[in-house]
Amino acid sequence: MSIGIALLGAGIFAQNQHLPAIKASDLLSLKAVYSRSQSSAEAFAAKAAQPGLKVYFDEPAVAGRGLADLLARSDIAAVSVCMPINLQPDAIRTALAAGKHVISEKPVADTVANAKALIGDYQKITSPAPIWAVAENYRYQQSLLLAEAKLREIGGDLVSFSLVSNKFVRPDGNYFNTPWRKNPTHPGGFLLDGGIHYVAALRALLGAVKGENRITKVAGTMSQLLEILPPADTVRNVAVTQGGASGIVTMSFGTEFGSPLDISVTTTEGMVTWRPKSVTVATRNAADPFKAHEAVLDCSEANPAFPADEATGVKAEFAAFAKSIAAGNNTVDPRQSPAEALEDLLVLEAMFDTGAAGAEPKTIA
Repeated sequence: MSIGIALLGAGIFAQNQHLPAIKASDLLSLKAVYSRSQSSAEAFAAKAAQPGLKVYFDEPAVAGRGLADLLARSDIAAVSVCMPINLQPDAIRTALAAGKHVISEKPVADTVANAKALIGDYQKITSPAPIWAVAENYRYQQSLLLAEAKLREIGGDLVSFSLVSNKFVRPDGNYFNTPWRKNPTHPGGFLLDGGIHYVAALRALLGAVKGENRITKVAGTMSQLLEILPPADTVRNVAVTQGGASGIVTMSFGTEFGSPLDISVTTTEGMVTWRPKSVTVATRNAADPFKAHEAVLDCSEANPAFPADEATGVKAEFAAFAKSIAAGNNTVDPRQSPAEALEDLLVLEAMFDTGAAGAEPKTIA
């Protein structure tokens, strides 16, 4: 079975991640690419070197070459939406209304209100509704899946958790120089675009521990360390779960120092720490309660079980999307459901709100 798919968006991530993931799938066949401008669509097609790939655009307007014309093609059953955050909701609505299956990049929308409206519109589509998946590739990283498995293995009740991420956005970086990232109209700037990944990873790990571990309250600060990263680049929060456990969430895109990404979850039976290239498991040592047993599992490309070209999780998430379409039951993989993506956004937006309100606690409904 070959599923015709089109790419809506021709930027860096579409080129470097979506294109290879589609090509790697035995079920997907790339038929077309769309970008608002003719030049960017044609540049993508030249790089893709995909036979038969047709280019669509709306600037300038050319009969038969616009987005509506692409969506009218019967040989295209699905689209991958990889556009600026503020443009994605309209593209998603349009594609779903045309009956196309959709996989759209995270976040699900720029704000919780817009996300809820978009999900509500999707739920109104009469049966059979196309599949809508939200692409959060961190949920498909093999090292994160391993960390989840280790948490389920050690068991116990949730005690605490921490998410620490420190990145430094350079003015000469490719992603920074994407116009919509350089001059963001979406809340949080890089904190939304990049930070949503880390919240998704934390939530996945908390979900691997038994009990009520949904984050329901946050309180913290928000600041801007780098002048080039408006409106803010740093959040520091205390977070509390429905079950009463507390933890810390600190993320910055404005400092060169500190751990790039380190998420730890502690239960009554041990602790699992996830970094993209390693998983550390600490368990109780009966012989010496002050020195836990610790095992570090290598998840880098040096380990053949974790190939470098699959490290981002993008290929796995596209494989899951294609499998959902092929199954024919209009059911999306739970890891890429819009509802799951909304939960990520709820947590992050609450962090923005408490930061703007001077650390006033915010409850997540």
